[in-house]
Amino acid sequence: MRSALLIAIIALGVVSCSKFSKVQKSTDYDYKLRMAEKYYVAKKYNYAQQLYEELFPLMKGQPQFEDLFYKYAYCSYYLRDWLQAENLFKQFVEVFPNSPKAEEMEFMRAYTYYRQSPKAELDQTNTQKTIGLMQTFINTHPNSPKNKEASEIMDKCRVKLEDKEYGSASLYYNMGHYRAAAIAYTSLMNDFPDSQKSDAYKLQVIKSYYLFAVNSIEDKKAARFEQVVTECHDFIDRFPESSFKKEVENYETLSKNNLKANNNEQITKTN
Repeated sequence: MRSALLIAIIALGVVSCSKFSKVQKSTDYDYKLRMAEKYYVAKKYNYAQQLYEELFPLMKGQPQFEDLFYKYAYCSYYLRDWLQAENLFKQFVEVFPNSPKAEEMEFMRAYTYYRQSPKAELDQTNTQKTIGLMQTFINTHPNSPKNKEASEIMDKCRVKLEDKEYGSASLYYNMGHYRAAAIAYTSLMNDFPDSQKSDAYKLQVIKSYYLFAVNSIEDKKAARFEQVVTECHDFIDRFPESSFKKEVENYETLSKNNLKANNNEQITKTN
């Protein structure tokens, strides 16, 4: 039964390829355009793309060219050729800036970058481009029905960039590079001031500076524990209702105890 089904599928594929080959060889361009449309509607984008590509230079300046260009761009998109799709969406807007479809093409150009946005731990160039192009789209088309989706995509991209930066800061922390970690967590807070995790990031700043102080040479400890105390005060001022408040107060107490012990040691040495 399986063998018969496989044979039937192969036979159908051969017939389909043979039919497409005849279309390709035809010199009737109107026929080719009709077949390209047929393949496009049937979601056979690989066949449609090949025909549109052949007709593309021949149809320039003709009434059908705008629609051909539009569908040719979408063929690349549906075939997941993001680079080609982005380029064609961009070109469409340049060639037909006043087209009713231009706004859609601008959005889709930005969207192709979003489709190329990788996991948070990887390079986020395409994520940043998505944010930039979506913001430009919103600015250019303030009344577009696509603006809500554009804003939601930008929010998702910002979360990914935030996760990326958090991962970098945490890597410093896990490797024991505590000063670098503290600076990275502070930068993370500054880059994403509206983050719901700001108090957690500030706690990591405090932890990092505390461990940096603990692992410092004696002559440096006092100044570094004082920095921890300053960071704790800043935390309490900024996040008075945070669930991390008690933990921060504990680090403040530990730091003050270390400062007191260090001060007593200095007095003992002086005497």
